[in-house]
Amino acid sequence: MSEQFYSDARLYDLLFPGGERAVDFYRAEARRQGGSVLELGSGTGRKLIPIAADGHPCVGLELSPDILAEAQRKADVRGVKVEWAQGDMRDFDLGRTFELVIIAANSLLHLQEAGDLVSCFRSVRRHLAPGARFVFDVFNPSVRMLAGADGVRRTREALAFQDPERGNVSVDVAETYDAAAQVTRGTWYFSADSRPDYVVVPLELRSVFPQELPLLLSLGGLRLVERFGDWSRGPLTAEAALQLCVCESA
Repeated sequence: MSEQFYSDARLYDLLFPGGERAVDFYRAEARRQGGSVLELGSGTGRKLIPIAADGHPCVGLELSPDILAEAQRKADVRGVKVEWAQGDMRDFDLGRTFELVIIAANSLLHLQEAGDLVSCFRSVRRHLAPGARFVFDVFNPSVRMLAGADGVRRTREALAFQDPERGNVSVDVAETYDAAAQVTRGTWYFSADSRPDYVVVPLELRSVFPQELPLLLSLGGLRLVERFGDWSRGPLTAEAALQLCVCESA
């Protein structure tokens, strides 16, 4: 499982500091839909706080209480009102509907079983107002990359970051791919100059292939309206790294 990976909100924000294009995309979707926004797996509020700052009533559902606490702190610092709720995206009931529901940054891929994905989609459908949209982004799986997940520990140069307390931090990852489960099982190693492997955590992510995604959505009562391969709304191709999906109630 991957809960331990998200137990340190500070480390999470240092590791994933960017995402401006994704933020801009989801803000534009919120403006297009108008009204209230629900984000599932809302993390530390990197997408939702800017959307709330634009004037949309926002709710963030997140499983980790530590991550929720950091999201609340960040919203308070910006003077932005967001309603935060602890819950599981697989099965939740907030007692209201929204004009836009989003799941960003591959958060959906923590659901490893097909039944969990369908359950999540059904919960999303129950929370969609008439005319509402459900928008999410996940990896477009690369068979070549999955086949290369051989369990060998390798440094990810692109993930290195500067920690104000520890200095330079390098990140190594060792991954294997379980083809039957469509799950990549990894171990992430964080090392500072003064302390190698000061954090070692597991991370597991499912792959959802383009052909199976519309079927899973339909089983959840949703319909895929548009699918893009990048944040500029370019087409989904075999080489695209991203599946950016826009859905509505079936």
